[in-house]
Formats: sequence, structure tokens, C-alpha cells
Amino acid sequence: MTALTNELDRQTLSYLSTVRQDLDRIANAAHYNPCAVLGRQQCQSDGPLLCYSPDTLELSLEQPDQSLARIGDSDFFVYTGDPQAIPRYYRLRRLDTHQRVSLFHDPYSFPLQISDEDLQLFSAGRHFHIYNILGAQFKCIDGIDGIRFATWAPNAERVSVIGDFNNWDGRRHPMCSRGISGVWELFIPDLPSGSLYKYEIRNRDSGAILTKTDPYSQQMELRPRTASVAKQALPFPWQDNGWMAARAGQAWLHEPLSIYECHLGSWQRDRDNHFLNYRELAHQLVVYLKETGFTHIQLLPITEHPLDASWGYQTTGYFAPTSRFGDAADFRYFVDYCHTHEIGVLLDWVPAHFPKDEHGLARFDGSALYEHEDPRRGEHRDWGTLIYNYGRNEVKNFLLASALYWLEEYHIDGLRVDAVASMLYLDYSREAGDWIPNQYGGNENLEAIAFLRELNSVVHDCYPGALMIAEESTSWPQVTRPVHLGGLGFSMKWNMGWMHDTLNYMQQDPVYRRYNHDQLTFGLLYIFNENFILPFSHDEVVHEKSSLLNKMPGDEWQRFANLRLLYTYQFTYPGKKLLFMGSEFGQGDEWNSDQALDWYVVQYPLHQGVRRLVTDLNRLYTTQPALYRYDFDYAGFEWIDCHDSDQSVLSYLRTADGEHLLVVLNYTPVIRKGYRIGTPTSGSYRVILNSDSVYYAGSNAGSGEVLMTDDTPWMGRPASLCLDLPPLAGLILAKIT
Repeated sequence: MTALTNELDRQTLSYLSTVRQDLDRIANAAHYNPCAVLGRQQCQSDGPLLCYSPDTLELSLEQPDQSLARIGDSDFFVYTGDPQAIPRYYRLRRLDTHQRVSLFHDPYSFPLQISDEDLQLFSAGRHFHIYNILGAQFKCIDGIDGIRFATWAPNAERVSVIGDFNNWDGRRHPMCSRGISGVWELFIPDLPSGSLYKYEIRNRDSGAILTKTDPYSQQMELRPRTASVAKQALPFPWQDNGWMAARAGQAWLHEPLSIYECHLGSWQRDRDNHFLNYRELAHQLVVYLKETGFTHIQLLPITEHPLDASWGYQTTGYFAPTSRFGDAADFRYFVDYCHTHEIGVLLDWVPAHFPKDEHGLARFDGSALYEHEDPRRGEHRDWGTLIYNYGRNEVKNFLLASALYWLEEYHIDGLRVDAVASMLYLDYSREAGDWIPNQYGGNENLEAIAFLRELNSVVHDCYPGALMIAEESTSWPQVTRPVHLGGLGFSMKWNMGWMHDTLNYMQQDPVYRRYNHDQLTFGLLYIFNENFILPFSHDEVVHEKSSLLNKMPGDEWQRFANLRLLYTYQFTYPGKKLLFMGSEFGQGDEWNSDQALDWYVVQYPLHQGVRRLVTDLNRLYTTQPALYRYDFDYAGFEWIDCHDSDQSVLSYLRTADGEHLLVVLNYTPVIRKGYRIGTPTSGSYRVILNSDSVYYAGSNAGSGEVLMTDDTPWMGRPASLCLDLPPLAGLILAKIT
């Protein structure tokens, strides 16, 4: 620091000499706790009032109207008058080097705001609403509005708030350290809603300067810009009280769940190929979902992300709905509108990994803070991303709070947790020698397992009726069993084995299907070990895998018939249902996230037929208890015949509450006349769905609408039906007398 002016009294000069090193650190933007030196707090402990104001010509108090003396030729200013004459929260008048005058409250006149209890809970990993503490929080302190900024950076030497309000200058608003908690905070008064900001962080070991987006920001700029947006949320007029109350008491295990998986950026766009707003999407999607009969929509991640091509799975904003489609209020409107029209909303959520973008979580304070230091634990080789350190309480708290945030603040009905398998195994997709065993020498990620169990326990305790869905592709036991019984505690998991077996079978030419019959029957050996969802998701229609329609063999007619048969099988097989957008009308092209679905094809009869079939399957599934009541229980399913591989025919019963439906599926293009199946009782049956119906653009082959059993015992049953099975098609029959 330069020589002090001769205008200052001896006492002030003496004090300044004792804090010379502090002032030098502040001037060099390297002080860990400027609140101990600047502003009101120091003034109250017998020191002079010190202010630091770079690029300033003159600095004065508004009350009393008195100029502050510059210390030498530095950017420090000092007031040596009576401290009792200064208001508790005084204002400063600044004339900057561009001759602009501004009037503002000094941030360093305000005491620290975050309580010790909040910090202790966060350090213990148990502050479930830490998103109301860290980040940018709008506060009114004794009638003075402003924003309290707070972030966790334990290995920083200095953290500053930078933004459009201080010319992105890290010298202007250094934050105050909260000691061993690793939290830094600063209340900046007078900032308006909509202010852009980041954190500038100086690492205490290397001195490296990093510029980071706020991990807890609840709104971020539209890519490619990366600043956080401090936007004050107004109270939202929720209209979904009835939905939320009903959800809390719903026995979801025994209710229908038909999920429409949707990428908002490519479901529909405007004429100029621009994104639609959340509100526009809400209105259009609700109409479409009601028409087609889906009960829920599952959104590919709408958490903020920098790269469109990641579809949201490389998240940087765990508390921020992406600004591609509007702001937080717009997304609340989306959820509320869905709920008031009886459509549930599920979100894809990604706690398994995060991207390496410089503005994000990677080496947040110059150290491996959210991730592991050792790449054998801290890096996903396949995805080029980083793995969370689930053993660190503050990291675990960050993720727990993110999950609860969407359920609490946006009334989300459940989370589909992405890439759970990669979390469970330390050697996931790794070569020998490229992973570190756990403390017992195994490949289980014990910290991730503990995190998932805590996550599911907390969600189920706090939000009854909310669903936690695992994308888990291995045979890990008890994924959907309660934590107290040794399970992971998820509500449901995707049945990836069923999906792969089914698609492998369906892609075979029907001539060869007889040799692969077990791919359809094997799943019943394990189907009730977990609570399964049957997914035909976005993952199956990208990266040159082709659309579901074009996976099917044969000519055009056969491909559409096979697709209708596939959906009939899915909707009558035990398990909840999920279908990716576009598949419901048989889109031919592989999904392209950069453009809207090929809606024009719906004008053609074959595509119309597929959508009509999916609509009717949804209607049957949601109105026939036999198709949903016991999706996860042996009581709801019984084979009629699983052995007819020679003719590639499957037949089974779905039952509930004394009622049953017969399902017969013919996987060959041959009409099978007089095909006999056993029935549990005598009487008449009605064909309530024929996927080969002309209404679905089929050939209209197969048995008539009503059939009578005869007394011929068959397949160990007392009566039987003779059916004409349509080609590449399924029949669903209901007993009527």
C-alpha cells in the first residue's frame, strides 16, 4: 500500500498501520474475510470506517454529508468522524472515473445473515432446503431490499460476487468467509430482480482465478451465455390443490401409469423452427395427451444445460429450469396446467455425473470439490463427464436439495433418476486397473448406495405419492424394495432386459422367430421381482439405431403390423408403460433433437392407424383393472400357452378382482385359422381389440366380435375357444357372459 496522507489523525494512522496487510490483501483481491476490515462492523469496534472502492474519484457519506478521505493514492477511503453520527445502514455517494454518480448502501454495513444452525445442517448433509440459504436470496433487512449471495467454496482464498452491477469486477464485492463451513456470503443491497451474476473464486493454494456460475442459481442465461440470473420469484397462483391431495393418497402400485416421454425442444416448434414457450407447450401437449390417453408426461431433463445435443443430460443448473422455453414462472404454469387437466409430470434428473464446462461445477474452487480427485473414481470415460463425490456431506446435500426442490417448488410428481447403474458400480464401464475397490475390496459404490437410499427415504417421507424411478440396467437386487428391507427404495425401475429382448425378437424376420421364442417368455421369470416400467424410450431411436417402425422387418405393411403388435404386447404385459414421443404415430425417421417431429406423416392411413391403436390401448389400459391392478404381482398374470414357438404364438390371461382378459399374439404374417386356446370358464367372449383391424389400417382378418367357448378341455383348462388369429397382430378378449 502507498504512503498514507498527512491529513489523517495519528490514531487513524496507527490503526491503518496495524491492518496494512489486510488492506493489501483486499487491494490484491486475496482477502478471505473483508467483513472484518471494511464497513460498519470494524467501525463499531473502535476502528475507523473503511471503504474500498476501485475506479472511484470521490466517495462520501450521504448522512452525514461528508467526504471520505482517500488513503494515499489507493482505492481505500476512510471516515474518522463520530461513528454515532452514521446511520446503521448508511449510504455512499460515488463519483467514478467516468464522471458518473451513484448512491448506494454499503454492503459491509450489514451483519452476516446465515445462521450457525443452517451452516451446521449443511455441513452434516441434512439441510433439505439449502436452496433457500445458498445461492441468490432476495431479502429485506430493516426495510432495505437486496440480494444475499452465498456459495460453498472451502478451498478458496477469496470469493467475490461479480455481475452486471459491478462491471464484473472481482475487487468490488468480495464475500465474507463463514469459517470451517466453507460457505461465503454477502448481502448486496439495492440490486434489482434480473441482475446477472457469477462468482469469482481465487484458490488458496495455486492462486488460480476461476469464474463460476452459481450452483444454486434458480435461473440462468440462455446458452451460449452462462451467467446466473437473480430473479425474484413472485407467489405463483397454484390451482392444483385437488391433484396434489389426491396424489398423496393414491395407491400408485395398483393404478395405471402410461408415460409419454417427451423432449420439449423437438416435440413441436414454431414455423421458424424456434422453441415454443412452456405455456404454449402446456396447452398443446395437454390437448394431445388427453386425445391419446397418456396419464403422465416425462420430460427429458429441463434442468439448465449448455449443450443442446446433450438433451439436458449434462446438467449445469440443478435448480434452474432451462431458459430455452421461458422462466421459472412459465414452467410452474406448465406443471399446474397439466395437473388441472389430470396429467402427471415426471422429470428426468441426473445425479450420476456432470459436465466439465469451465463455468460449472468442475474444480469449482480450484480443487476437486464436487467430484473425486482421482479420475479412476471421478471421471466417466464414456461420457467425458465427472462423477459426484457422494461421500462428501455438502455434495450429498446439494443433490438431495435439488431433488426436493423440484418436488416442492414445482409440484413435480416424480423423478426418473438417470444412469443409476453407473452410480452403483465402481467398475462401471471400466477396464481392469482403472477403478478403485471399496473398503471391502468389492466393486460396489457404497457411498452412492447410501445416497440413493437416503434420497428415496426422504422423498417418500416428505412427498407421499411422489414417484422415484430408476434407470437401472443391471440385475442389482431390490432396487424397488424399501430401504428398511435392504432395498434401494425406488418406486419403480425401467425393465431394460425386457426392452432389449423384445426388440431383438421383433427385429427378426418372422421365419426365424420360432428359434428365439424364449426372448418373449424369459422375462416372466423375474418380472415380479421388481416394480417394472416397460420402456421404449428415446435411447432406442437415436445414434443410428433407427426408429421403432424401421426396426421392424418386412415390407411397409408388415413393418406397421409388427409395430402395432409390439404395442399390443407392451400394453398387455405386466408393468407400467413408457413410450417416447413420435413412436405413438410410427415416425419413420430416427429422432432428431434439432427439429420437430415429423407430424406431417399423421395424415397417412398407416400412421393414423398406429396412433389410433395407441389411443385405444391407453383407453383399455386405464379402464380395465385387469391390465393394471396387479402389474407387479403374480396375481395379475397367468400363461395360457407360452410354448408354441413353432407357430410363434403367445397367449396369456390378465386378471383382477375376479375379472380376466385373454390376450393372444401372433408373431407371424400367417392367418392361423381355428387356433384353439383354453379358457378358465365357459361363456361368451368379445374381441375388444384387434390390432389388425381396418380402423388401425390393418387387413381386418381374424375372428368376429363375439365368440362362444365350447366344452373341449384345452391346455389344462375346462373350456376353450377356437380363434382365427390375424397376421402379425394381437387380440384382446373380454368375457361378457
